[in-house]
Amino acid sequence: MNPHAKLATTLSLLLGTTLTISSNHWVMAWAGLEINTLAIIPLISKSHHPRAIEATIKYFLVQATASALILFSSMINAWATGQWDITQLNHPTSCLLLTTAISMKLGLVPFHFWFPEVLQGSPLTTALLLTTVMKFPPITILLLTSHSLNPTLLALMAIASAALGGWMGLNQTQIRKILAFSSISHLGWMTIIITYNPKLTLLTFYLYTLMTATVFLTLNTTKTLKLSTMMTSWTKAPTLNAALMLTLLSLAGLPPLTGFLPKWLIIQELTKQEMTPAATITALLSLLGLFFYLRLAYHSTITLPPNPANNMKQWHINKPANTLIATLTSLSVSLLPLSPMILTAI
Repeated sequence: MNPHAKLATTLSLLLGTTLTISSNHWVMAWAGLEINTLAIIPLISKSHHPRAIEATIKYFLVQATASALILFSSMINAWATGQWDITQLNHPTSCLLLTTAISMKLGLVPFHFWFPEVLQGSPLTTALLLTTVMKFPPITILLLTSHSLNPTLLALMAIASAALGGWMGLNQTQIRKILAFSSISHLGWMTIIITYNPKLTLLTFYLYTLMTATVFLTLNTTKTLKLSTMMTSWTKAPTLNAALMLTLLSLAGLPPLTGFLPKWLIIQELTKQEMTPAATITALLSLLGLFFYLRLAYHSTITLPPNPANNMKQWHINKPANTLIATLTSLSVSLLPLSPMILTAI
């Protein structure tokens, strides 16, 4: 991509995200979301492959529909109450439309169909942006309006997302699709707690972003896109693959790694809110995701699987160690001992 175009796209992404998360007016938030959508489209379609073009069109149509619903919801609320403030969403129809629109933007069940296909058609770096940066503005809007939304509806969508994210990831062989269903599952964990403890939702999102960025950057370094190539990628960078295994286990939420912290806190908060059945169901559904995380972790270890692919082993990558990946990996694995300090912050 042309350096000038890349700079314009990056600045537009930063502008759109900042505009949405810092605005109180619905039209400004909508404008930020539209800038974000238009900025990410060239990054998805830059390979000019038919799958990339298909992913771009799907992404544009879904995001445009969701943005129109957000604008429609805010107009109905303004018509009924005279308020354009994001936190003053009181009209029942507006609340329902906004829940639908944000679910479409995030990829929550039942509006998740576009997300795995778009991620599969995108390059790894763009897929990283789609799963992290592009989720932040919709989550911010959900956070600001959470007191007005229906908690029962959000809980049902969250449990359905956790179930589908775990179930659909079981038989996938494409790593980007597996990480897409992983994202849907994690969004379920974030959504179920948002009406009771919004700060905990943000903490979960930050830690999820940290771990997902580590996984995507590592996969981009070793040029790994599917399980069959992951089997032989350990010869390229053995230490990096061993670190990837720990990061994947952290993303699964296994103690004593960083990913255990948000799940532990969410289950604790749900129990405090007398939602023990919801906490139990969500915890059990996370075991579905644990299966494909363990499968990914097993393929990324420095041992050969029982039936290795008939591919030639790759040479080691003669590149200096990436400081960013090393830092992100350390944080993705070792933040759990700092949980008392993190708890005081939230």
